Amino acid sequence: MTEIRAVISDFGGVLTSPLLHSFAAFQDSSGIPLDALGRAMAAVGARDGTNPLFRLERGEMTEREFLQSLGDAISEDLGRPVQMHGFADAYWAHLSLNEPMIELMGRLRDDGYRMALLTNNVREWEPRWRAMFAVDEIFELVVDSAFVGTRKPEPAIYDLTLERLGEPAEACLFVDDIEVNVDAARSLGMTGIWFRETGQAIAEIEAAVGG
Repeated sequence: MTEIRAVISDFGGVLTSPLLHSFAAFQDSSGIPLDALGRAMAAVGARDGTNPLFRLERGEMTEREFLQSLGDAISEDLGRPVQMHGFADAYWAHLSLNEPMIELMGRLRDDGYRMALLTNNVREWEPRWRAMFAVDEIFELVVDSAFVGTRKPEPAIYDLTLERLGEPAEACLFVDDIEVNVDAARSLGMTGIWFRETGQAIAEIEAAVGG
């Protein structure tokens, strides 16, 4: 069995508070129900032939284009004008750091593990999340879907991360809060940990790297 030499972590939902909390905060502040947001996403996807969130996270459309298309679809669905321009501010205002996980990542870096951050994200949001903590002090490599044109769970983004790290999949531990992303990493040979809550994830990470 190959020894774990590198740890690859997701950002949102692993190193932060749960993303659902931020979506709920947007619902409360805007009055736009989350189910209407879901219906709008499906409607735009059906019209364009692909999920707009996927296009956004691959950097194929701008945040403004994404929010405009969703706003138009929600307006049609609810029968009233809807503006989505406040989405990012409401979302980020309720996203906080998961300090125990950040501390664990720092300890792993200090213990000599190669550290990479692999995130499905939005190009325009990079200044927001990088301002939350000293990303580059912990992670030697950052792979952001919006800048590389591929997203989890597409195999290409994992292959790119491994190539840039210079490590084989078998030497890497991958942590994500979305199960399908973890399954994809495992299918490539990585050790995968599905983050469900902080204590569970820390215990499983520590066990995987030998304490």
